[in-house]
This record gives sequence, C-alpha cells and structure tokens, in this order.
Amino acid sequence: MFEDLTARLDQVFRNLRGIGKLTEANIRESLQDIRRVLLDADVNVQVAREFLTRVEERAVGQEVLKSVLPAQLIVKIVYDELVHLLGEKESRLASSPQPPTVHMVVGLQGSGKTTFCAKLARHLKTKGKRPLLVAADLQRPAAQDQLQVLGDSIGVPVFRGSGKDPVLVCEDALKHARRISLDPVILDTSGRLHVDDDLMAELERIQKVVRPAEILFVADGMTGQDAVNSARAFHDRLQFTGSVLTKMDGDTRGGTALSIVHVTGKPLKFVSVGEKLEALEPFHPDRMAGRILGKGDIVSLVEKAQQVVGEDQAARIEAKLRRAEFTLTDFLDQLQQLKKMGSLQSLLGMIPGMGAQMRDVQVDERGLKHMEALILSMTPRERDHPGILNARRRRRIAAGAGLTVQHVNRLIQQYDQMVAMMKKLRKAGPGQMRRVMGGN
Repeated sequence: MFEDLTARLDQVFRNLRGIGKLTEANIRESLQDIRRVLLDADVNVQVAREFLTRVEERAVGQEVLKSVLPAQLIVKIVYDELVHLLGEKESRLASSPQPPTVHMVVGLQGSGKTTFCAKLARHLKTKGKRPLLVAADLQRPAAQDQLQVLGDSIGVPVFRGSGKDPVLVCEDALKHARRISLDPVILDTSGRLHVDDDLMAELERIQKVVRPAEILFVADGMTGQDAVNSARAFHDRLQFTGSVLTKMDGDTRGGTALSIVHVTGKPLKFVSVGEKLEALEPFHPDRMAGRILGKGDIVSLVEKAQQVVGEDQAARIEAKLRRAEFTLTDFLDQLQQLKKMGSLQSLLGMIPGMGAQMRDVQVDERGLKHMEALILSMTPRERDHPGILNARRRRRIAAGAGLTVQHVNRLIQQYDQMVAMMKKLRKAGPGQMRRVMGGN
C-alpha cells in the first residue's frame, strides 16, 4: 500500500537530512519536491496546496530553524499534517438507539460495493453481531446471486425481495430483521457506471424510508480523482456519513485516500486491502500516515495476530515451546493462522522500513502453500517426530505433495530454524513468547 508514494517521500527527506543547515529557502525547495510527489500520486490540487501551506507555516518557524535535528522535526510536521488531512482519529460505525441499525452502502458499479458488504458483515459478525445482508441492487443481474454466494460463505443470511422496487425490498428486509432479531442490516444498493439522476433518486427514496444510521460510500482506491469526484457528487445528494476505500492492495498511488476526507468533510471508515473477505481494516488516520512515511503499522499487525491467535492458544503454544515439544503439526497451525492474517506482501508492509524495501519485490505466496502441502502429506507420527524422516520417507512425502525432495529438506530446515529461534526465548520473561505469537 502506497509503496511508490512512500519511497518518493523518503527520498525527499533523505535529501533534506543531507543539508548541513536548514534555511527558509531550502525548506521551501523541499516542500516543492513534496508537492510534485503528491500531485504525481493523484492528490487533489486544492488539497495538496492547503496541505503544503499548513506544513510551510510550521516548517519555516524558529522552532525548526533552531532545532538540533531540523530534518526529523520536519518529518514530524508532515506526519502531523497527514494525520490531520486523513481525519485526525478513527471514526467508528454509528448505531441506532432502536434496533436494527441500518448501514446503507452506496457507490458506483465496479467499485467493490457488494464484496465490501460481505466483508463488513463478516467484520461485524466477529464482534458478536448478527448481521443481515440485503440484496437491494436490482439493476445488475448477478448482484443478488453474488451477494447470496458471499453471504453463504461467511454464514450470514441474505434477504432477497420478490418485488422489483428496491425501496419495498429494503422495507421488507427491516421487518424481517426485527421479526427474527437480526442487527445490523446492511443494504447493498444499486450502482451505475457513472452518477445519474435515476440512481440518486432511487437512493434518496431508500434513505428517506429506512433512515440509516450510516450511509457508506464505497470508492475504488485505484481510480484516483475519478473516485474523489464521484464521492463529491454522492455527498451533494445523500450527505453520506463516511467513505470506504477498496482495492488498496493494488497499484494505488494514494491520491484517493489523501483527498476524499478533505473534499467531502466526512471520515474514512474502512479500507479493503485484499480480495479475501477478512481483508478489511478499520481506518486509523495516524496508522495510515505512519505507513505513508515508511514507519510501518506494528499496532495493526499485532491486532491482526490477536484476532487469529487467541489467548488460550498462544499460552498453549508457549507452554509447548518451553517444554521443547513444538511439532510440525503446531508449525502447520501457525502457517494456517498466518494465511488468515492476509497476504505476506501486506503484512511485510506493516513492518517499519519494509514497505520501501519491498516496493520492487514480488513476494511468492506459493511457499506457504508448498509447506502446508508437505506437512499434510506426512503421517501424524512423522509430524510429531520429524527426526524419523529418512530419505525414503522424504521421497514419499514429496511425491504426495507433488513437489521435490529438495522442498522437503527446505521445510525441515526452516522448521529447525524456527524451533531454534523459539528456544532462545525460553529464558525470556513471562508472556514474552505469547506476545511474539500475537497473544494479549
């Protein structure tokens, strides 16, 4: 996410650190470099201008010019202003005083709106909610079927009305939700290839009838200023309460994220960072600013680990490691949990300094699949006692996984290295291993 933007900003700051003494002139020159970076990232021109004005007002002050580490202080100023630009603090979903709470999801066709509805339902389900998905998109032929398939995959019910009026479908869905105590209700509304009056009129009718607690505008993070312009048009008619950025794992230049909050005056609520339904993150302005400046996002990384690895499971693995009983079965469990956290590329981007380094590196996700296939080709006894894996057994395991003996040897070597590393933690204080594995 934002690898190119991060790398180019880092180069500006490197040049700034190389200057022996900062003056108003070379500070302004560096700000011009930042301006070019922002515009190349497709940031709205007015947004970039106002952002740089605020940075300049602080950067040319005596506090910076007299500072012992002026370059670092300017980075801090840019970070603070990025946080301000992105919305200051996390904006959580609102809820209705009288259930069910309605979240109305709107956006253009192709923005990832239907998939986001399913991701949101899954996210809320993990929080103990009982969501209902409503197939209110009656324009796109496959929209209802798509939502049904997604709902079935996460165990969330989908309401499909029999009529052709989306307003009546939403009304009936609310009655259904009240009757069987489902809350919240997520409305997947119709989209178009572009903004038009018919679409807006339909959405306004739905809004008037269901009175949603949230109207979430879904924007494709890869479309840059087109998404920002669409957001402005939707907001003018619907006064939506928040935005969602999808496809943020792709080759996005970052302009949408840096512009949409400022242009609409409404917060970003979520970012979608992958195709899997678990690849949805609440939006934290401070953490996103940290990622953009190459500082990583360790807090989000730990939160992902904690969602996958429970306290009891982390304690159990810690105990096994202390007794030197960590087996290939346990290793398989760890691999499968790592897969649930998202792509390796996105996880590495959360580690400080790794985003820029990984910019031109394509992480091969097949390695995890290979290791998983090899372990599954072993017998339970072989997984628990890898020391018995002689040449004959290794050939059989490789054939069973459709791989080579070299793959088996590499797996055993990686397993041995992991066990050796974990053993070094055996002398650590109580709970250290658990924190390494993502427990609380």
